[in-house]
Amino acid sequence: MKVLVTGAAGFIGAGVCEKLLGQNHQVLGVDNIYPYYDTDLKEDRLKKLEGSHFSFHKIDIADYEQMLNLFKQEKPTHVVHLAAQPGVRWDKPQVYAQTNLIGHLNILECCRHNPVEHLVYASSSSVYGDNEEMPFSETDQTNQPASLYAATKMADEHMSRVYAKLHNVASSGLRFFTVYGPWGRPDMSPCLFAGKMLRGEQITIFNKGEMKRDFTYIDDIVEGIVRLTAHKPTNKVPHEVYNIGNNQPVPLMDFVAKLEKAFGIKANIYFDPEPKLSEVMATYANTDKLEKAVGFKPNTSLDEGLERFATWYKDYYKEDQERSLWSVQKQEEALSKCL
Repeated sequence: MKVLVTGAAGFIGAGVCEKLLGQNHQVLGVDNIYPYYDTDLKEDRLKKLEGSHFSFHKIDIADYEQMLNLFKQEKPTHVVHLAAQPGVRWDKPQVYAQTNLIGHLNILECCRHNPVEHLVYASSSSVYGDNEEMPFSETDQTNQPASLYAATKMADEHMSRVYAKLHNVASSGLRFFTVYGPWGRPDMSPCLFAGKMLRGEQITIFNKGEMKRDFTYIDDIVEGIVRLTAHKPTNKVPHEVYNIGNNQPVPLMDFVAKLEKAFGIKANIYFDPEPKLSEVMATYANTDKLEKAVGFKPNTSLDEGLERFATWYKDYYKEDQERSLWSVQKQEEALSKCL
C-alpha cells in the first residue's frame, strides 16, 4: 500500500506511520505542525519515522490546492485521515471549523478526484454526547453533541456518508475512546496529571471525579487503524463507522490511583466545584462491529498501559520537567505566532 497519513506528527498519526513502515508500506506523512501544544514533541515523533519509505509534507489540510497537488503527484492507494483540531474545552471555534470541517471536506474531494481504495478517518466517542445507554453502539443516536468538537466530528461522518453514496468514496470512520500511552498529548489527563504530580503541584478534577472513561492504549488504536485500512467496506453505500475502545469504562478516581501507582507518587487533588458541561460523564465502547470486521479488539489493561506510559514519560522528560507543563498561557503564546 501507498498510504497518505494526515496528522502524521500527532500522537496517533505518528504511531500509525511507524506501524505501516514496519510492514514495509510506503507512507506519505502530512502535518502543518500547528502549535496547539509543544511542537518539539511533534518534531521528535517525526524523527522516529525518517527513512526511505517515508516522506513528510508540511501542508495544512485546509489548503485544498496543496492537498490536491499532493494527491495528483503521489497517487496514494489508501488514506488515513487523522489531522484534526482536538479538545472539547478549547475556545477557538474558527480553528475547529477550518481544520475539522473544511479540512475533512478537502480530503473527501481529493479522494473523489483521485480515487483511493479506502479512506479511514478519525471520528470520536464524543459524538455520543450525554447518551445514557451503555455501552455505546454505532447504531445509537448521535444528535446531541456536548461540544463544538463533537459537532464537527458528527458533521465529518455525515459528509463521508454523502461522498460514499454520491461519489463512491469508500470510507470508514473510527470513533476513538480516550487514547493514552507513550508519546501522548501533553494537554490530556495522563500527561497533564503526571507532570503536575512529578512537580508536586495540584491536579484539578472536574465534575466531582464522578466521570468514567474507556481508556484505550495507543498500540491497540494503531493496530485497529492499520487493520481497518486494508479492509474495504462492501455494502452498497461504501461507508461504515466503528467504535474503537477498550470496552472497560474506568472511574476517573480509579485511573488517578493507577497513575499514582505507575509513578510511585501520591497526587495532590483539587476538586473543581464548577461543572464542565462540555465533558460527558461516561464513555463505554461496544467494539463487536470492529472485531467482526477485522478480527481484533483492544485488550491492553490500564495497569499495563500506564506502566509503559510512565516509563516513557520519565525518560522523555527527565532533563526538563518544566517542558512537560501544558498551560493555556503557553498555548496562547505559541498560537499568537501563527494566527
